[in-house]
Amino acid sequence: MEWLWLVLLGICAGALGGMGIGGGAVLIPLLTGVFGLSQHGAQGVNLLYFIPTGVFAVFVHAKGGRIEGKLLPWMIVGGIFGALAGSLIALTLDANVLKYIFAGFLLIMGVSEFFKKPIV
Repeated sequence: MEWLWLVLLGICAGALGGMGIGGGAVLIPLLTGVFGLSQHGAQGVNLLYFIPTGVFAVFVHAKGGRIEGKLLPWMIVGGIFGALAGSLIALTLDANVLKYIFAGFLLIMGVSEFFKKPIV
């Protein structure tokens, strides 16, 4: 029966990821809190989970003309270096420290989104 909950979690995280919100905001806390994965394990699952779901989301958004192509090369280069640095840092951190960093990030992003003025 656990597989059914994992499939439902995947659907929810995939839907959020497809909207560009980031499925990891749902996936990681549930994998650690409900399914008992370590913080490092949950973040590793999130990274691998993102590859196929991200490819499908990019395809749909590109088909809808919602991707700013001029920004992509620079963002990708920066993202590769940032991912390498972040991965190396995450491997050196204690799981609890990593959990608090992730929680702080979610809190900051949530508060900033809450106070952001709507674009009309």
